[in-house]
Parts: sequence; C-alpha cells; structure tokens
Amino acid sequence: MRAVVQRVKNASVEINGVITTSINQGLLVLLGVEENDDISDVQWLSQKIVQMRIFSDSEDKMNLSVLDIDGEVLIISQFTLFASTKKGNRPSFIKSAKPDIAIPLYEEFIHQATLSLTKEKVSCGIFGADMKVALINDGPVTIIIDSKNRE
Repeated sequence: MRAVVQRVKNASVEINGVITTSINQGLLVLLGVEENDDISDVQWLSQKIVQMRIFSDSEDKMNLSVLDIDGEVLIISQFTLFASTKKGNRPSFIKSAKPDIAIPLYEEFIHQATLSLTKEKVSCGIFGADMKVALINDGPVTIIIDSKNRE
C-alpha cells in the first residue's frame, strides 16, 4: 500500500462539475492499493499517517500530527501510484489491486482513519470516479510512504 501525503491548507474533490467534499487544514492522502496488500498494510499505514508529525509547533518545527492540530484528512483512491514505467512510454498498472481487493482495503483505510480522528474529520473521494482534486499544499510538504518499506 502506498500513499502520497500532502500537508494542505485546504483541499476538495469535484465529480461531474460538483464539489462533493472538501477539507480545511490537514492532510490530503492519495492512496494506492497493491495486489498483495492486506489488513496489516492498512493498519500500519493509517496509523503512520495520522501520527506523522509534519505540522509546525510554536517554534516552527515539524512536531505536531494531524491529531495534535485537530486537522482533517481527505483520502483519495489512486491506483496509478503503482504504475510501472520500465518499458515503453505507456505506464503499466499490473501491480495495482483489482477493485475486488482494492475497494475493501480502501474502505478499511477510511474506517481506520476515522477511528483515530472522528467521522467529521475524515472525508474521501469516490473509488473509481473521475475526480478533479484541488489543493493548496502547505509548505509545500509532500511525503511518500509505502507499507512494504516499514523497516
């Protein structure tokens, strides 16, 4: 499981010309599910993200988590995070999980984030939808995390 985590001032998702969800200060998480991911990947990655200290404290040091600042999280499914570009010019997505595997793990990731925060603080896109994601990256701070690189 792979995530691109961006510290944002705000972010929103538009589907079919309508803004379906938005957040204020917090994290935008682009989440990719790989074919061999399981619940342990979900649990580890969701906890890693909500506890990650990437928000500034009173001394302007990154010492606070999204929990500490009472921030929000927007989670977007992103199968393209497992693109392989080794051969040719067209990316291959063979390592990305198919929907029968990806959807339950994506939904569990949202559930785990909600357990750490509150339901009001976690928003998500719609799996498989053509989404337009807008954000104001704060910093900019962008971190890539892969559950297969835990050590």
